[in-house]
Amino acid sequence: MEIHRARVLLVAFLISFFIVGHASPDSTITKVYTFNIDDMIAPPTWRITKLAIENAREQNADLILIHMNTYGGMLDAADSIRTKILDSEIPIYVFIDKNAASAGALISIACDSIYMAPGASIGAATVVDGEGKVLPDKYQSYMRSMMRATAEAKGRDPEISQAMVDPKIYIDGISDTGQVLTFTVSEAIKHNFCSAQVKDMKELMEHAGYKNYVFIEHHISASDKIIGWLINPMISGVLVLIIIGGIYFELQSPGIGFPIAASIIAAILYFAPLYLEGLANNWEILLFIVGLILLAVEIFAIPGFGVFGILGVFLMITGLTLSMVGNVGPGFFDIDTSGIVGAFLVVIIAFFIAIFGSIIVSKQVFTTQMFGHLALDKVQNANEGYTSASTQYSDLIGKTGITHTVMRPAGKVIFNDELFDATARSGMIDKGVEVVVYGYQNAQLIVDKV
Repeated sequence: MEIHRARVLLVAFLISFFIVGHASPDSTITKVYTFNIDDMIAPPTWRITKLAIENAREQNADLILIHMNTYGGMLDAADSIRTKILDSEIPIYVFIDKNAASAGALISIACDSIYMAPGASIGAATVVDGEGKVLPDKYQSYMRSMMRATAEAKGRDPEISQAMVDPKIYIDGISDTGQVLTFTVSEAIKHNFCSAQVKDMKELMEHAGYKNYVFIEHHISASDKIIGWLINPMISGVLVLIIIGGIYFELQSPGIGFPIAASIIAAILYFAPLYLEGLANNWEILLFIVGLILLAVEIFAIPGFGVFGILGVFLMITGLTLSMVGNVGPGFFDIDTSGIVGAFLVVIIAFFIAIFGSIIVSKQVFTTQMFGHLALDKVQNANEGYTSASTQYSDLIGKTGITHTVMRPAGKVIFNDELFDATARSGMIDKGVEVVVYGYQNAQLIVDKV
């Protein structure tokens, strides 16, 4: 009896060992990490892609699946995304749900497998500006080279990929109409730019041969959404505008108040997310701070606007620009030059809008009653013991004096060896300049250059 029982146990053990040792690969559960690219390709999209791939690696995912529907976007962000995909140790598939145009086509070609929904298309990767105008050939050449290199890396036809950029490229029977190449689903399948037509991601997994799998969706936290929103170029431009405008307004008014506080907050919101994303380095932020210090020295210690001021503005613009651009190596100047032009344009446009806008607004603030309610308006009656210097101020109208301090626009002016608070009617007036009184308001003389 004991021998029989032992034989049964031995047979059961051998059967279980055989089953486990020769189990089908389909019996294992495949972890599929999914995320969406369904908006304009921009820094926030690059951030989502980077986080998704890193999270997939941390969770030991077997496959990454991108759900794509985009008309394209910024070239530098697309280049960063396609590089991240090419460097991924985990296979990456893409499901094109209707559109993979321009930058979306570049990203799709970088993936290991491409699947398309009925009615989807891929291509039309010509580089254009914000108004849809085709950019010069040097930009098209760079895009053609990226498309070729990406297609070669994934075993796809490089000539077809660059025909999606340049309408002048002739490929017999494929691209011979003088138009930028765009593939339908059947055309993409025929020329190895699509593995199959599928209606959804479940059908995609079945076609790829996966029976047992689980989707792990990439969730964006509130902090990630805020950071992604702040690094958007448009928001960065607004923050630059507030930084520069706040500094300008603070220099135009005595004391320390709201303008400089707004400027500091904007600077923190500008640099902090870029630093956390690894775009802004310590030395780039330091450039901005040094530039700000040089500008302050020029204004407060050296009247006028000379070498210190010009160098300060240059360093501030440089720091703001380079902070928006990522590094491609460990070197000091290993900067991603593909995005530096766009970053510079964002900064310089915001810079000049802030300066000219501040000049216009400051004239309204200091020469009209529009913001008069911001001042204290309590009546100080003579019968309550208050006296007025209005007669003295009115007697000075039309008289000339000398500025005792730099007027930005507020400052001090000397009339008959007596100091008076004054405000320049427009612009800035250096120290020691002859001025004439045009009027007075809120216990301050309104003056201008003679």
